[in-house]
Amino acid sequence: MSGYSFYQKASRAYQSHPYLYKLLVVCTVSGGGFLGFSNSRPFHQTAYSDAHHGDIKKKKVVVLGTGWAGTSFLKNLKDPAYDVQVVSPRNYFAFTPLLPSVTNGTVEARSIVEPIRNIVRKKKFNFQFKEAECYRIDPQNKRVYCRSIQDNNLVGSEEFTVEYDYLVIAMGARSNTFNTPGVVEHAHFLKEIEDAQRIRRTVIDCFERASLPTISEEERKRILHFVVVGGGPTGVEFAAELHDFVIDDLAKLYPTLKDYVKITLLEAADHILNMFDKRITVFAEEKFRRDGIDLKTGSMVTKVNDKEISTKERTTGQNVSIPYGMVVWSTGIGTRPVIMDFMKQIGQEDIAAIFSKADKNNTGRLKVEDFKEVINDICERYPQVEIYLKKKQLKNFVDLLKNSQGDDELDIDKFKAALSEVDLQTKNLPATAQVAAQQGAYLADCFNRMEICEKYPEGPLRFRGTGRHRFHPLRYKHLGQFAPLGGEQAAAQLPGDWVSIGHSSQWLWYSVYARLLISSFALHMDQDTLAETLRNRTPKEANPVGLPYLGAGNSDKLLETLTSHNHIQNLTTNIDSFSV
Repeated sequence: MSGYSFYQKASRAYQSHPYLYKLLVVCTVSGGGFLGFSNSRPFHQTAYSDAHHGDIKKKKVVVLGTGWAGTSFLKNLKDPAYDVQVVSPRNYFAFTPLLPSVTNGTVEARSIVEPIRNIVRKKKFNFQFKEAECYRIDPQNKRVYCRSIQDNNLVGSEEFTVEYDYLVIAMGARSNTFNTPGVVEHAHFLKEIEDAQRIRRTVIDCFERASLPTISEEERKRILHFVVVGGGPTGVEFAAELHDFVIDDLAKLYPTLKDYVKITLLEAADHILNMFDKRITVFAEEKFRRDGIDLKTGSMVTKVNDKEISTKERTTGQNVSIPYGMVVWSTGIGTRPVIMDFMKQIGQEDIAAIFSKADKNNTGRLKVEDFKEVINDICERYPQVEIYLKKKQLKNFVDLLKNSQGDDELDIDKFKAALSEVDLQTKNLPATAQVAAQQGAYLADCFNRMEICEKYPEGPLRFRGTGRHRFHPLRYKHLGQFAPLGGEQAAAQLPGDWVSIGHSSQWLWYSVYARLLISSFALHMDQDTLAETLRNRTPKEANPVGLPYLGAGNSDKLLETLTSHNHIQNLTTNIDSFSV
């Protein structure tokens, strides 16, 4: 009872449109190939010598988490001058963008995981892994407090501490319930492999229960009503995958139940996929309505119980109760409590330090002319200031202060207000796998160059203390984003206002993810599926739908588009701890 596998889908699309093999080649070279290159380039082993580290005590590096940031850090760390200890509740890396596909069997769970020990086994640094969760960080004494997460019937819950010289915090985020009553108790989340497998089992259980002869018509409708909360990429992709699963498989296995199935997508905002181009949003909404997915925008969930989900219409204020069989909650993420506590301990405000740096006479007031010596350092240390100035068409930081206060002299409170305006209107980097992977790689590069950068700092001026930061802030390169929409269609948005929607975009999605997952595919691909795919590759009429051919010139343009667009965002690094 599984949907078509990744390979079967690719084979079917090739049989119907064999011209697409050309597109796949171009996409692999210009899309997935580039991503693979940027992802794999730092993995080449560098000929580090242990000679100059032999007499030096190695620094202890503790990495919290084996997600995208933590794994990217471990993959890119080359310098053997560290003793690395990893603490994480899971002993593997999971390719989370494909979790929605795991929920219906399109992709097997084993194909998107890789043991963390296997990832680092060829590294030259000392490595230890502890399957546990960190529940407290003590930056004062450089110590993390952990507890094991194994089943109690094995060893019980063991608590221990790990000391560090450098701490890499890559724990990721938690699902944000917004303190909505009943969500934790009754809803499913989709952040881990176990979540995807649990959702799949629940879907099958719903169909099996609805098949029982003692179930009433009304109860059968409730059981087969699947509600997805959240119109972001994860919620939209899961709703699309669930629809395909029902139409392609379950409707054939449970023919008497297909008319009872209903899928509802709830979104509090006016539209789904708000982070995408408007053209993608409109296409996705129209497609969902054509597919029979009940799309309810402007609906805020107020409560969830074991059989009903309560919503409030934002425009009318009307309260509605919706019976359901399964709820999947995908409304965004929040900061983990242990990280919130850590941030409170180390402090996050640099505004006072900047003011103090400029106020050389310690008068408590200063003229904007006093900032001329540190303006460049401010923009270098906080790239968002420079971005903000360009958007506001202000020539420099002095213009920002004058524009904010209307005079040439200000105190610390007025200065805080001016910089707070920048922070309020600056968007954080999205919490995506792409961002986390680049953050991890950036941090590993910092560690690889730690020794030389301690002698010759290359970063911006320190506002706390003297001298310069060791490293330049992170410069994030946005490579685009995908939104699979079901029916072998996807939306792709690449830098430079490059938007593509339809079957060709699905092939671009295949090529990128296949390239990133090539090792897992080679290890875990089902042999019967591979044989069937190879047997069924029969030629068809070329280019039956008349899609334009992406020639070499266009592929070069696409590659240039992928590599030319930069977003700049600062990654705060403390002297002893690094958050990604």
